[in-house]
Amino acid sequence: MVIVRGDGSVTFFERLSRNSRKVAVILGQNPTLLIGVVILFAMALMAIIAPWIDRIDPIETDLPNRIQAPSASHWFGTDDLGRDIYSRTIHGSKISLRVAISVSIVVTIVGVSMGVATGYNRIADNIVMRIMDGMMAFPTLILALALVATLGSSINNVILVISVVDTPGMVRLVRGVVLSIRERTYMEAAHAMGAPLLRIMVRHIAPNTLAPVFVQASLLFAGAILTEAALSFLGVGTPPYEPSWGNIIGQGRRYIQIGFWIAFFPGVFLALTVLAANLVGDGLRDILDPRLRGTR
Repeated sequence: MVIVRGDGSVTFFERLSRNSRKVAVILGQNPTLLIGVVILFAMALMAIIAPWIDRIDPIETDLPNRIQAPSASHWFGTDDLGRDIYSRTIHGSKISLRVAISVSIVVTIVGVSMGVATGYNRIADNIVMRIMDGMMAFPTLILALALVATLGSSINNVILVISVVDTPGMVRLVRGVVLSIRERTYMEAAHAMGAPLLRIMVRHIAPNTLAPVFVQASLLFAGAILTEAALSFLGVGTPPYEPSWGNIIGQGRRYIQIGFWIAFFPGVFLALTVLAANLVGDGLRDILDPRLRGTR
């Protein structure tokens, strides 16, 4: 039921209903975005309800049933310690998604803040961008390995390391957008009206960077999952006792000839999640870029 105030203004529920219809229309017109959102929602739901849909404790060992093929008792088989791969895979989604979401949020906040500041202030631009260039000169995985080796293996350290490694790219993107925005007419008008610098940056510059930032954030989400998996695969990311997709794949690579299922199932979930994040990024780009609207 829609509630309308006596003065005819629209209530919160009316706005929510309208926005829901707009979202439904956008998803219906963009199959790529719809597929990506559905897969990501399914993965997130699986991570949330993992404690209620697992069949066996993901860290419980059962040596007599080690390296067992998928069966009615173990849907995805067991690993070299007899641990249930199905339970470990669905619980591994919690760690992988936690890392990806945390990295996306941290990098977006830090990247937008630094990008707006450096793009608007030439002195800060010369200093900060040289630092960003130096960080980007190192291969991403090598820099991440070095930082993790220094800080130690833990989920929080993995989030911190990936955030540090991915921030320069976001800063450069936002800074490039800001360089274009600050030359526009409405910026000159804001200066002429005597608007404070902070107000100009928060009200006029930052909101106009959101379109490319949203697309980049979806790509960061996918990249963070892959980087975490790569670090865990190499044994320097998430601690071995924590079931993450990278850990499970890394532990299963030694038994790929006699127990391919150990690495296969978490690998499928990892690939689907990364694919979904990339599909969301493509869909957002099509929606937010006026030049691409209606071309697909």
